[in-house]
Amino acid sequence: MTLSEENYLKAIYHLTTLGGTEVSTNAIAEKMETKASSVTDMLRKLAEKELIHYKKYQGVSLTQTGRLAAKMIVRKHRLWEVFLVEKLAFAWDEVHDIAEQLEHIQSPELVDRLDDFLGNPTEDPHGDPIPDREGRILKTEKQLVAELAEGQEGVCVGVRDTSSEFLQYLDKNGIALGAHITIVGHEPFDGSLEIRVDGDLHSISGKVAANLFVKPV
Repeated sequence: MTLSEENYLKAIYHLTTLGGTEVSTNAIAEKMETKASSVTDMLRKLAEKELIHYKKYQGVSLTQTGRLAAKMIVRKHRLWEVFLVEKLAFAWDEVHDIAEQLEHIQSPELVDRLDDFLGNPTEDPHGDPIPDREGRILKTEKQLVAELAEGQEGVCVGVRDTSSEFLQYLDKNGIALGAHITIVGHEPFDGSLEIRVDGDLHSISGKVAANLFVKPV
């Protein structure tokens, strides 16, 4: 596959993980920040390689081969993110763009050796699951902070929004993977919450709460 084909395949995979097995051409165009006509041309190419099921004016879905190929791209991306954070001391808001470049390296042996070198991690620095070399993904029980009731507690296990701005906001407020979060109170007017993070009191917006995953305890 070309770099562009890999990017489209990964985009389709991420869209399907948001719900359902089929995605629209318009959704793909929005994800790729391009025109629908450009998407249609690429979908034809992916269909010819039997990586997707595609009929004009109908939804797009991944074939079994396409889904595995997409998972391998995601696997490379997330392993490189772990490497950049754990071994090169990059911050978790700095690694996405670099991993976007590294994920296109065509060497399964290198990726498997990287996986072993890192101790076969199951999650990247943002809490997203890393597919293993067969494409299997370990499921983690998690809930959004916004869904927790007053008095409930959880351990931070991931974020929905991986933008640099959001991750930097979390850093400023001492919220990181592994942090213990307790819901102190809800503000019905604007959806904001008062929470304790490892004992320290914070006020967060409803938007932040809707982008922060915890494992309930």
